[in-house]
Amino acid sequence: MAFMTITPSLEPPVFHADIRTQFEAFLDEYRAALRATLDGLTEEQARRRLVPSKTTLLGLVKHATFVEKVWFDEAVTGRSRAEIGIPESAEDSFDLDDGDTIASIRSAHEEACAASRRATADLSPDDVLPGNRRGPLPLRWVYLHVLREFTQHCGHADILREQVLADPAPPEGS
Repeated sequence: MAFMTITPSLEPPVFHADIRTQFEAFLDEYRAALRATLDGLTEEQARRRLVPSKTTLLGLVKHATFVEKVWFDEAVTGRSRAEIGIPESAEDSFDLDDGDTIASIRSAHEEACAASRRATADLSPDDVLPGNRRGPLPLRWVYLHVLREFTQHCGHADILREQVLADPAPPEGS
């Protein structure tokens, strides 16, 4: 991503680190990159819908918070989505409330990432997580899945941000 300057996965200490350290470095890189797509935007720009789906820059970061809680809370603890306080469906996790702001969504995502790190701190990549709807899965698979999802969403966000910055005025009728 052109606006992202931090690349922990390219730092020499990560090259030969254990797999968990590598997973965490790559995951933190994409977590930060996704939040960085909101840098310097107005609230209107962050909420602007440029595609038919619910996908907006702010909605992508809100969805990333949902992803953190599904994979590093629900899957680790077995708590239900209702107990965690997240929507039942991934699609609904893109919905923005009137009170959602860049600051509140960014903060919620940072808090969810910190909670994810705490939840997995004592686990190894080969530990099996019991709470996923698909059944038990190894933490290694969860890291790979979340990385895949965040790289995809960073790509979406990069394109949306480019479109927003190319046309800073809101579309007519919005």
